[in-house]
Amino acid sequence: MNTLSKDSKPWYREPWPWILMAGPAIVVVAGFVTAWLAVRSNDGLVEDDYYKQGLAVNQRQARDQAAAGRGLAAELIAGSNGLDLRLFLAANDGAALPETLLLKVVHPTRAGADQSVVLKKDAAGFYIGRLTVPLKGRWHVLLEDEGRSWRIAGDWNADGQAAASLKAAVSVSN
Repeated sequence: MNTLSKDSKPWYREPWPWILMAGPAIVVVAGFVTAWLAVRSNDGLVEDDYYKQGLAVNQRQARDQAAAGRGLAAELIAGSNGLDLRLFLAANDGAALPETLLLKVVHPTRAGADQSVVLKKDAAGFYIGRLTVPLKGRWHVLLEDEGRSWRIAGDWNADGQAAASLKAAVSVSN
């Protein structure tokens, strides 16, 4: 009897070729899934002109300091329908409050979902406005006067918080 004529299995019945081919096959499938996700969910740019925005950092800091100097703080409350907004703005004694304000609700990653609302002061001293689409998830909220001389900001989880607190990003230094 010849020891070389041992029964051997065909290659596709051995586990090692399949184990070695599994890695590249998984990578190919993952590549197709990644391409599908990239095409399906275009996030867009958060800032179109990020260089220009970087140059305006000092202007934003000056606006934050102006708001802190006036002692501005606000409480933003969403109505039960998710569209109506009511804002109470507080300031230092003697600081004049404008009749209209500009509220920007900015999504952290999707620039196309951002909304701007003009808030008008009512007889009771609240500022009233209306969103075009109800909010879901986390948002950055920016409030500024029409002349853009000051701004206050805050974060808001529209799903979990009924109200958002807005304040100046810097404190007044003596």
